[in-house]
Amino acid sequence: MKAIVMFPEGGMPQYVENYPEPEIGAEGQALISVQAVALKHLDKSRANGTHYSTDTPGKPKVIGMDGVGFLEDGTSVYAIGISGMMAQKAIVDKSRMVVLPAGIAPAVAAALPNAIAGSAMALRYRANIQAGDTVLINGATGFTGRNAIQLARYHGAKKIIATGRNEASLQHLLTLGVDEVISLQQPDDSIISRLKEIHRTSPIDIIVDYTWGRPAELILETLKGQGNFTHRTRFVTVGSMAGDTIQLSSEILRSVNLHLTGSGLGSWTKAEMRILLTEILPEMLQLAVEGKLKVDVQTLAINEFEKAWEMDVESGRRLVVVV
Repeated sequence: MKAIVMFPEGGMPQYVENYPEPEIGAEGQALISVQAVALKHLDKSRANGTHYSTDTPGKPKVIGMDGVGFLEDGTSVYAIGISGMMAQKAIVDKSRMVVLPAGIAPAVAAALPNAIAGSAMALRYRANIQAGDTVLINGATGFTGRNAIQLARYHGAKKIIATGRNEASLQHLLTLGVDEVISLQQPDDSIISRLKEIHRTSPIDIIVDYTWGRPAELILETLKGQGNFTHRTRFVTVGSMAGDTIQLSSEILRSVNLHLTGSGLGSWTKAEMRILLTEILPEMLQLAVEGKLKVDVQTLAINEFEKAWEMDVESGRRLVVVV
């Protein structure tokens, strides 16, 4: 079968035309004929061994954590793979599948789930979003950030502020429901000053962070109190595009009513993961079918994969490999 394979010696994953098909190895597994797989930062970091959830490869391994396709009875599903998904066939866990709604394009169905997990889980389970909240999306110009904006509005956010480095992409966010954008290209003092003014007039309830690094430091500095009672802010880190570490003053944690947490693989409970698959994803996929959740994808055939690995994809768009 055709597959994209990471070999133990490293380098870039390779397109292979005659890779062995996977076989069902236990009860509760199913064979899926794959149609589309999104190529995400998570897939890249797991493939090259830099993500914290990566197993050390001792043999060739098909990449791709999840994707869409159809079962032997023709049912179209999104599924999380037991074997790698970026291949014509994959083994999946029946308990980690979502039946796709009629009318959804395979590429859209492949692109959305990771972004929904990276936004809905943070907003609902870590930040406990409530109608009327003021939400700051830090690093909002990416594909997941754009979904977070739309979900925050869907859940009743009163005000949404978005930060990012790409000025054109920031302006586009205004069409998705953002009330104000802040460029991270400005001097640090300008960013802090504007965020402080926003926080003073409309206290920030939730921060969903996709950058970590210096932008997160600036936001946390903004929240620092002066010994008075402070507004409770829930800060949820989801990504680290600006760096994996920060300097955090103890005074910030002591001077503000701050709940600092993360959202990602390993942080969710089994119950939360079950709700993601049985309730949240089906609801969000249906919203996409109805045009209420805007999704921008770019597709590439599996035999053109070498172009995909280093492709400079437009900000806010997800690259999907079509099998």
